[in-house]
Order: sequence, then structure tokens, then C-alpha cells
Amino acid sequence: MNDSHKIIIAIDGFSGCGKSTTAKRVAKELNYIYIDTGAMYRAVTLYFYRQEVDINNDSAIQTALQNIEIRFEYEAATQKNVTILNGEAVEDEIRQMHISERVSGVSALPAVREAMVAQQRQMGAGKGIVMDGRDIGTNVFPNAELKVFMQADVQIRAERRQKELQAKGQEVALQKIADNLSERDHLDSTRIQNPLRKAEDAHIIDTTHLTIEEQSQQIVDLALAVESN
Repeated sequence: MNDSHKIIIAIDGFSGCGKSTTAKRVAKELNYIYIDTGAMYRAVTLYFYRQEVDINNDSAIQTALQNIEIRFEYEAATQKNVTILNGEAVEDEIRQMHISERVSGVSALPAVREAMVAQQRQMGAGKGIVMDGRDIGTNVFPNAELKVFMQADVQIRAERRQKELQAKGQEVALQKIADNLSERDHLDSTRIQNPLRKAEDAHIIDTTHLTIEEQSQQIVDLALAVESN
């Protein structure tokens, strides 16, 4: 597809719906750039955790944000994007439960969201991107040509997340994961600044009974239809 026809694909939805995996597949299929906004917030959370930043201290938050540089690198050996925090590859650590338990609280901070959204908009200036998160279609790119909102049953999401963690050698009780997902759903949907919600013009995809391949293909088909118009 000619670069002039490339679009912005905004994928929002609840944790554990397969947003990131799907977004990566869609980007690869369309030869687009994939930007993992969730990883950006997780990287900030990791930095705050390591530096023991008080999330109730505005001055400490601002100082910390000035010392955070996040970028993505494509790892040819694994064919995956790797999140780089201040020069360090942190992809594995930001996916662990001690970060999952803290990320909603950190990502709800207005200063954090402002800093990350500014970076995200800069990344998407040239279009031809797939970006997933919580407020991509409603806040980061409200004029995105294609918006998708993903949802799924919380128990199914918990089972999927447990399998992901087990594959990384982490054993976490299913109920603990389900409780964490439910809490994150609530925090993400009720935060004051740019809460998780479906954009009015977003296509809903319920992934409860879909495979990654099926949900990815739905979005690719939607994107190709938009590109051709």
C-alpha cells in the first residue's frame, strides 16, 4: 500500500483481551509500525517502583518523568519489539505481577498521562501505525481513521494471562489474576483523566470466543477497507 494511504489504527479495550498480541500481528500484516502504549506505562511504573517515587508527591513525579526515556527496538532473533527504559531492556520485568499490580495507579496520574500522550502523538505523526492502549481512540488519536474497542469475559482473560505468566516461569493463582484484572478494569474506567471507554465510532470486537488469528484478521480487513476508500 502506498504510504499516502496509510492510516492510524487505534485499538482500545480491557486488560487481557489480546490487544497487544493482536496489534503486533496487524502491524506486521500491514507493514505498519506497532507502538505498545501499555508497555510505556509499565516502564514508567517500573522506574517509579525502583526509585520509590511517591505517587502522591507532584514534585517527585515531575522530577522522575524528566529522567525517563522510553523507546522500542525490534529484536531480530525473537522477531519481537523490546521496551527500552533509559537504555535497559525491561520487556520481561514490566510484565511481572508486581508491576501489573501498580500500573493502573501510576498510569492514572495526570502528569504521567500527559507525558506519555505527548510521546505517543509524536510517534504517530507519520501515520502507518497501530497503537493499543486505554484511550488511544478517545484521547491520543481521536481522529484515527480506524478505531477498535476490544472486550472479553474476565474469567477468559484471567486464564489467558495465567498461561502467559506460566510460559515465563511465573506461577500465579487464577483468582489473583482475575481480581487484578477486575480492579484494573474499575480503575481504568473510573479515573478522572481520559478513562477507558469506547469511542463512539469504534468497532467492537469481543474476543471471548475468538482466536488471536481471527481477531487480528477482523482488524486487518477493516483497515484494508478504510485504506481503499
